[in-house]
Amino acid sequence: MRILITNDDGISAPGLKTLEGIAATLAGPDGEVWTVAPAFEQSGVAHKISYTHPMMVSKLGTRRFAAEGSPADCVLAGLHDVVDGGPVDLILSGVNKGNNSAENALYSGTLGGAMEGALQGIPSFALSQYLGPENYQIDDPFEAAAEHGAALIASILAAQPEDTGDYRLFYNVNFPPMPAHKVKGARVTTQGFRRNTRFSTEPHYAPSGRKFLWIKGGDQQIPTLPGSDAHANLEGYISVTPMRADLTAHDMLDRLRTIE
Repeated sequence: MRILITNDDGISAPGLKTLEGIAATLAGPDGEVWTVAPAFEQSGVAHKISYTHPMMVSKLGTRRFAAEGSPADCVLAGLHDVVDGGPVDLILSGVNKGNNSAENALYSGTLGGAMEGALQGIPSFALSQYLGPENYQIDDPFEAAAEHGAALIASILAAQPEDTGDYRLFYNVNFPPMPAHKVKGARVTTQGFRRNTRFSTEPHYAPSGRKFLWIKGGDQQIPTLPGSDAHANLEGYISVTPMRADLTAHDMLDRLRTIE
């Protein structure tokens, strides 16, 4: 198996090292793991591509490259320039430092990489490690993802039916905010919504008096509705949310037929 991995935290991020271990297990001794990750952190860029300017790709080692672009750029670079010797069988993006459950999924560069993989017709996964009081200060905050990631992905791939539609499946996987031994299992979930919390801005002033705004996240310990991702995560379960890039509000199509 030939696997391409990327992330949005950057080529030096500890979560990428965790992902390398997961990918190596899945690829097996005869497989290949290719890394194309952003040269600098690209958190929050979603499915951005560098459409209006070129990017430099630098080789850092055997099958290891850094690209001056987004995670989606990295997938494009990997598939259409970097990887040689045959097709890519699987794309993994992560392991993100922090969750991409609920509305976070819409901002996530980690998901942007997996989405681009799906648009290119390749099975793709976004992997994120929820952080909280039980795992933030432990020696390896990514240990839940490291211990459970490979087996979970293998199980999903074995269960996935043949997918030949226009918008292919990709998977948003979030590991719960706790040590590996406390993980209760996995749940297939919907994308949730954290109520009564939003992204916002926080102003700060430079010595010159100029105002700058930091983007400020909401409370990540608020559960979503039962059956959805963040609710499962905060209950100790890995959430697996199947997604497609089709943004159509299908529930509104029949209602809006009256305007035709």
